[in-house]
Amino acid sequence: MTRAPVPDHWITRVRGIVEAWPQVRQEKAWTGIRWTVRGATFAHVFGGEDQLVRITLRAEMAEVAAFEHLGERYFRVGRVGNAVGIVLDDATEVAELAELLTDSYCLQAPQSLAEQVSRPAP
Repeated sequence: MTRAPVPDHWITRVRGIVEAWPQVRQEKAWTGIRWTVRGATFAHVFGGEDQLVRITLRAEMAEVAAFEHLGERYFRVGRVGNAVGIVLDDATEVAELAELLTDSYCLQAPQSLAEQVSRPAP
């Protein structure tokens, strides 16, 4: 089955949020596009065989379980670890996406780099 293509506007939105952060690299992934900091992936946008476009990220362990109960758009990746994701569609709020990307970057980046990124207030 063929995977959904990732619309350019999602790549542009994610890039617009993360490009100013220290040592961010955008690169092709096994499918879709991923963003890394010092080799650690903090975001991966890809199209699924079900024709939905998703982004996977890292989250605090306390938030991981919540992703299983937030509704169909939110999901946990696997049963172990701190990988979570959301379906990217017209209902996706850019402010929420920016907060999730910020948290993911700060979890994956060395502390000296994470401290250079402004985090949204809780």
